[in-house]
Amino acid sequence: MSAHLLPDLVRFARHNSPFYRDLYSSLPPAIDRLTDLPVVDQRAFWEANTPHDNRVLTGPLAEATVYKTGGTTGSPKFSVYTRDEWRTFVTAFGQGIVDAGLRPGHRVADLFYAGELYASFLFVLDSLAHAPVDNVRLPIGGAAPVESTIATLRELRAQVVAGTPTTLCRLADRISASVGPLGHVELLFFGGEALFDDQRRLLARAFPRAKVRSIGYAGVDSGLLGRPVPGNDARVHRPFSPYSVVEILDETTGEPISAPGRPGRVVVTSLFRRLMPVIRYPVGDRAEWTGTGPRHFRVLGRAEEGVRVGPVALYTQDVQDAIASADVYGLVVGAQLVVRRWDGRDGLVLRMATAPGDAPAADAGVRAALAAAVVAELQSVRPLYPDSVRAGFVHSPLVEWVSHGDLVVNPRSGKLIRVLDERPTK
Repeated sequence: MSAHLLPDLVRFARHNSPFYRDLYSSLPPAIDRLTDLPVVDQRAFWEANTPHDNRVLTGPLAEATVYKTGGTTGSPKFSVYTRDEWRTFVTAFGQGIVDAGLRPGHRVADLFYAGELYASFLFVLDSLAHAPVDNVRLPIGGAAPVESTIATLRELRAQVVAGTPTTLCRLADRISASVGPLGHVELLFFGGEALFDDQRRLLARAFPRAKVRSIGYAGVDSGLLGRPVPGNDARVHRPFSPYSVVEILDETTGEPISAPGRPGRVVVTSLFRRLMPVIRYPVGDRAEWTGTGPRHFRVLGRAEEGVRVGPVALYTQDVQDAIASADVYGLVVGAQLVVRRWDGRDGLVLRMATAPGDAPAADAGVRAALAAAVVAELQSVRPLYPDSVRAGFVHSPLVEWVSHGDLVVNPRSGKLIRVLDERPTK
């Protein structure tokens, strides 16, 4: 495992990467501080980081593994790791999994996704294999039929199940509707997307003894970001020192934030990657320092995960907060924003999922009251929405009740698509 000193990495990148050579052309020859470097523009980075005529890489693509990533641009791009870089990546991340609760002898079911150059399944499997404690790995994968996954979990008495929150929730939904709770599962490791309180309720029904923990914070484009911090808040992590440096920057000025509780955008510098340097790279997430430990930070979600309905900007966190405030009985186990256009106006359809066999959720009166309460709460925090309804700019929000399995997911990664824009475009 190796990490490079920042001045050496910068010197190497600007000498061997045309992209970084151009980016740093106006800087002095010696750079010792991150803040002396510009933050990478994601669009420019990915326009330069192409399969052919690549200007980001520091050498020929002769020894590496190529993975596909959505990056922060929303469209698939390619990220590469040499053999040594990948070993460093998974070894450090494997150490972090122990922080999350992995114990000697744990049987771990890997339900992340594989194939089509997708990294998460292999990444988690290799991280477990390089973890500093013995464990038994069950490479099931996220695309396996749910029935066979349940059978494998029961037959091999899996104690840990790892996957995206959406995969875990779909599994939990089927378990609750078929075989009943799996009491032998002790830990649920989630990664790849945020986990919300409504999803925890569904998981608790299927895995009543399981603690829910972040498996760690990383990205195939950005590399190592944060290792779990034991505690009640699974969003809190600490940097993978000395392999990466995490900064939180003011979203307006770009200045580094040091005070706890002040949100900003996450920027990372990977000190172990040389073939595809990642230096002051915006991850696309928001976070804040917690002040509870050395460099502990809380991940707050995607920086731009939202949509505009007419003149109204809505964020997924707005909806999650509205549900948390209105759903006093804990009936909602998943939500999705759908934006449509009819009769010449935009409209929001809020899909809310309930657990199978939940008697209160089956009552039409209860659901109608809850739907009204969620819409009222959402409009109270986004007053421009009801104003726009009265002005005739947008339709009133609608609620559509579904099961968790009806929520739309990304077919490649299995992650829940939190915002669906179904408006016709030309």
